[in-house]
Amino acid sequence: MKAQLLVDAQARLGECPLWCERTGALYWTDIEGATLHRWDASQGRTRQWTLPERLGSFALCDNGSHLLLGLASGIALFDLAQGTLSPILPVDAAQPDTRINDGRCDRQGRFVFGMFNPAEAPVGHFYRVHPDLQVERLALPPAGVGNSIAFSPDGRMMYYADSPTRTIFSVDYGADGRLGTPRVFVRLRESDGFADGSAVDADGGLWNAQWRGSCVVRWDAAGRESARFEVPASQVTCPAFGGADLDRLYVTTARAGLSAAELQAQPEAGGVFVLQPGWRGLPESRFAGVP
Repeated sequence: MKAQLLVDAQARLGECPLWCERTGALYWTDIEGATLHRWDASQGRTRQWTLPERLGSFALCDNGSHLLLGLASGIALFDLAQGTLSPILPVDAAQPDTRINDGRCDRQGRFVFGMFNPAEAPVGHFYRVHPDLQVERLALPPAGVGNSIAFSPDGRMMYYADSPTRTIFSVDYGADGRLGTPRVFVRLRESDGFADGSAVDADGGLWNAQWRGSCVVRWDAAGRESARFEVPASQVTCPAFGGADLDRLYVTTARAGLSAAELQAQPEAGGVFVLQPGWRGLPESRFAGVP
């Protein structure tokens, strides 16, 4: 099965799709375009907000009226109705070349994210934002590009990747926030590209977007490949389950860095795609803090 174009977004770096089951809307970010986007499933309309900084990732908030944003320099709250931004906290200020990258909420409603370093040196740490808006550095090895943040259905396992190493790790994750020892979950072959964003289905399978691999791949809980779906864009960035029955997989892609010949061969690159993979997802975990 091949993914079909949903929105011809022409994103420079589309990332972090999130489905809001309360409103039937899909959100995503164009990081390099410094924009937040929303697609309304009932009307097929899109809306976008221009932000003062690049938006690496974000989370739906439990109150439904705000998003928690992981902007390039720090964490902020965004009021969806007013379109206003409330800066909160800088992150990793000692590393000015890094920015916030991929992130997701754990099952307790805490936002966990990694950092992006354009030089790909492993200097970026992983962080967790608590409901009281305190930011904690996690006891994980630093990464060049922290990616693929996802949690098992019961919340006892966290997945993350250091993209330049083509490796996805798993680590035991306690409800109290304590972490186990990281172990290799999957190591991609060079021909597969690089591990980018991930999502977990209701059966515990991990779906990973493969940057420069033109596909989304499912691994079962034991790390065995169980499905692979082609995307008509080489730079596949992140999947998310959504739709009324959570049986659709939405996938973001990117145009940045493609040559003129590649763009001609991939005219839909940067778009948001959709497919029905035969598995169902889970409602997106929401940030438990109240603005």
